[in-house]
Amino acid sequence: MNDSRMPALYLGHGAPPLLDDPIWSGELAALARDLPRPQAILIVSAHWESAPVSLSANGAPLVYDFGGFDAKYYRMTYQTPDATALAQRVAAMMPAREPVHQHASRGLDHGAWVPLRIMYPEADIPVLQMSLPTQDPTRLLALGERLRPLRDEGVLIIGSGFLTHGLPFLTEFRIEAPAPAWSQDFDAWAGEALARGDVDALANYRAEAPGMPYAHPTVEHYTPLFVTLGAATTADDPGIQVIDGFWMGLSKRSLQVA
Repeated sequence: MNDSRMPALYLGHGAPPLLDDPIWSGELAALARDLPRPQAILIVSAHWESAPVSLSANGAPLVYDFGGFDAKYYRMTYQTPDATALAQRVAAMMPAREPVHQHASRGLDHGAWVPLRIMYPEADIPVLQMSLPTQDPTRLLALGERLRPLRDEGVLIIGSGFLTHGLPFLTEFRIEAPAPAWSQDFDAWAGEALARGDVDALANYRAEAPGMPYAHPTVEHYTPLFVTLGAATTADDPGIQVIDGFWMGLSKRSLQVA
């Protein structure tokens, strides 16, 4: 392995109140301190599902894709340096049959800027967001594999989601709310599969995972995991589970791969 290679991450990103949670925000900040400093960040968020692969626009305003929260969150900014060079590099890595769309006006959504505002508060690293073009684990693994060489160029690749995300089935909306059984069961299953490096089981989650479909009535918060696993040096080599536990009853388990 190249000692200068950046790792890749799968992160739970939380809603904007994560920014005021000292426990989880402290875990994310500590994770960033333990990483090599990225030259740039490429992040795939659950909140931008679009095919073909699309890339965010430099300098565009943040996307406040949430509702019902304190007005202060809608005034927050996260202005990062120009990421044109990374966008050009990513576009060049995609096969001719899968053209890349450069979006003219879309900025970072909260699946990107909320965790990054904690991890890199100075906003001094170029950030490029890529859309999630499919929910097919096999295709997302292949996408991550295409992006893997970026890690040798100092790029931190992040899949941003939430390991459980059954919002319609939550009955309490407190940060410290106990996790429902379906969230605990899916989290334990995924944690064990990640520890084994069992990509096949993880990809067959609809049939194998306990807690479905309550843990993921829609799956866009789970599937960014496969971009991260595809970008790993070896997809089935167990990574490090760098954060665990629950937030509002949802699993914030996060993964770092070499």
